[in-house]
Amino acid sequence: MRIAIVGATGQLGSELLSLWGDRAVGLSRDQLDLTRPEGLEEVLESSRAELVVNAAAYNHVDRAEAESLAALEVNSQGPRQLARACARRGVKLVHVSSDFVFGTDTSRQVPYLETDPTGPLGAYGVSKLGGELFVRSGCPGHLVVRTCGLYGHAARQRDGGGNFVETMLRLADSGRPIRVVDDQRCTPTSTTVLAAAIDRLVQADCVGLYHATCTGSATWYEFARAIFGLSGREVDVEPITAAEFGAAAQRPGYSVLDCSRLTSDTGYQPPDWNTALAAYLLTRDECPNTDQPGD
Repeated sequence: MRIAIVGATGQLGSELLSLWGDRAVGLSRDQLDLTRPEGLEEVLESSRAELVVNAAAYNHVDRAEAESLAALEVNSQGPRQLARACARRGVKLVHVSSDFVFGTDTSRQVPYLETDPTGPLGAYGVSKLGGELFVRSGCPGHLVVRTCGLYGHAARQRDGGGNFVETMLRLADSGRPIRVVDDQRCTPTSTTVLAAAIDRLVQADCVGLYHATCTGSATWYEFARAIFGLSGREVDVEPITAAEFGAAAQRPGYSVLDCSRLTSDTGYQPPDWNTALAAYLLTRDECPNTDQPGD
């Protein structure tokens, strides 16, 4: 099967390219920009893809509050055009979404099922939910995969660390105390785990909506403590509330996803988030830190 990966230089796109090898062709932002869909049909034709994976996204959660139209353009309208093009060609589309489609249920303490009502809190979450709905309604052969707390090796190329793990390691090296939010709970997930889940879903010819994360859950403070412990760093870490941190965008207080449908339909059991984090840190220095653009 010939696979085209949109957003191939990002964290997940790079992981999928590595996993699928010669079966996949990577489409960078220069080759296929979701904000300029006019060349979409030509690119898909030249790729000869039988399966398209959309791993590109506008991921600036706080900036989206001031740039909501930009977020909608990439996360909603781009997938809409991609879904229509795939439908016309009879091509299956895998679209990656986010736990940020949840959040308005402030009393939630049980992992979300795919069937649970959505309710995003900010512009980023709204844009991701829009993308989901467009793909699900626009392409009969769709696979929408929600994930959470994503981190991968390709992010090391980006300014400021590129993901939470790299940011924490960079801050640890500064020698200063670190304040981390302790009242938002999710499931940190490595791109290795998410890529494996997507691969199993594709192999099983699954369609519809699935959740795919590591197992277990943590607050960002607990995640940070694990990063420092597993990397052998002694860091002064202070737990704070989201209100004290004062981010521009409101985030879900609880956004753990139930992945039982993934396991029952594919047989894939994702590892615990601590195990995945340890594997990421062990292989971190083996990955080249070359300069490449992100998606």
